[in-house]
Amino acid sequence: MKKDIFHAIADPTRRAILTLVAIQALTPNAMAEKFAITRQAVSKHIKVLHECGLIKPAQSGREIYYHFNAKKMQEFDHWLAQFRQSWETQFNQLDQLLLTIKEQK
Repeated sequence: MKKDIFHAIADPTRRAILTLVAIQALTPNAMAEKFAITRQAVSKHIKVLHECGLIKPAQSGREIYYHFNAKKMQEFDHWLAQFRQSWETQFNQLDQLLLTIKEQK
């Protein structure tokens, strides 16, 4: 079953793995060293991230390195962009309202 990106980024450990892999491709063992969880737990997180396309494996000799898939994150960012303008408008309106209330005091 293919996981969706929302499921993947909902977990703080997976977000931390994404941050690490965005900086440098890592093996599962190298990732596991960064966390106080088992190698098996890290493997489960990797599986979710891979299934939704946020990381991609690449074989290098006997090791598998996982790379950040910026294209997939860009797709997510494009999807969020449709809401970003609306949020910014609403926040700006709220700022103006708060300034008006502050000036009236």
